[in-house]
Amino acid sequence: MRSVFGIVAAAMLVATPAVAAPAPCGGSFNTWLKGVKDEAIALGHKAGTVDKFLATARQDSRTLKADRAQGVFKLGFVDFSRRVISQNRMTNGKRNAAKYASVFARTQGDYGVPAGVLLAFWALETDFGAVQGDFNTLNSLLTLSHDCRRPELFRPQIFAALELFERGNFDPARTTGAWAGEIGMVQMLPEDILRNGVDGDGDGLVSLKTSAPDALLSGAKMLRGLGWRAGEPWLQEVSVPKNLNWSKSGLTTKMPGRDWERMGIKPRQGKISGNLPASLILPQGRNGPAFLAYPNFDVYFEWNQSFVYVTTAAYFATRLSGAPVFNAGKPDAGLNDGQMKSLQKKLVRKGYDVGKIDGILGAKTRGAVQAEQKRLGMPADAWPTAALLNKL
Repeated sequence: MRSVFGIVAAAMLVATPAVAAPAPCGGSFNTWLKGVKDEAIALGHKAGTVDKFLATARQDSRTLKADRAQGVFKLGFVDFSRRVISQNRMTNGKRNAAKYASVFARTQGDYGVPAGVLLAFWALETDFGAVQGDFNTLNSLLTLSHDCRRPELFRPQIFAALELFERGNFDPARTTGAWAGEIGMVQMLPEDILRNGVDGDGDGLVSLKTSAPDALLSGAKMLRGLGWRAGEPWLQEVSVPKNLNWSKSGLTTKMPGRDWERMGIKPRQGKISGNLPASLILPQGRNGPAFLAYPNFDVYFEWNQSFVYVTTAAYFATRLSGAPVFNAGKPDAGLNDGQMKSLQKKLVRKGYDVGKIDGILGAKTRGAVQAEQKRLGMPADAWPTAALLNKL
């Protein structure tokens, strides 16, 4: 499993001169690669350096295969979270919390990011550094930039990697990581390393593959830069009354915590933050787990855009911080892959934008489902069922 840590529409670190028009995606890889070289030189990099950087460049069919096969995100929250939050990861999380207590004191003190948040990402991304990926990073970035599916997300990373190479912190032939170009224990893209890399162990280097202090402090700095708010919660499990207005659930509705309390929402642990805006999220509908998502929860979507992954990572962080196992409830049966694609096609025919017909219950599909549930007089909890599919 992987996360698209840092794949966001951020400005490039180096401004692109008007004369350096990006080479169009697709077509001959060698012709496209020449365009990359020309752009790098126009950006001010020396021709000899660029040639050395791209000397081993090639397309990687394995990268494209991995990019097309992300079926794990078709699982519901309950099944997905149970699959990835193992007892072994909980045990290792607590062990690493103790081992790197001084480092986590710094992530909290310097950047406001609690240990549990970073431990959860560390576990889900690389099993605490054990599985960091064996894809050649440069070739993955080149392949995904040449591919016309999302070139604008990956192309800036090529030039960031080139800058790391010039600093002596990137080996084009040997640097490896995840298929989408992320490097190290918490899987950071080259741009993010340039912007947020921290020498946590004081050896004068930023070594995200081999140094846990470097990786954890760099991850914390990045989260703060993405908007993490110190001293505030991110996710809190709650119980919900049976007569709630379900159309108010979902990330688009934000109300002060005290307003949710007035509607009968109760915390399973601790107190609801009455002054903070919060959304009620029901990953598998009104009969499944329920959470209040606070502003810090939104930061998770800058790390990964999958609702299931984000909710799992945020929940895992609460577990590592002492929260109990969630109450799974008895969710209504969801749709299988074929049914979900059929639902998406029906929603498109009704004028909704659900993105790609991929069988994944993403934000756009959830919004369309909730709108149709409301129109049809069904509980509008954004959880698609066979009953909804039949009514459509």
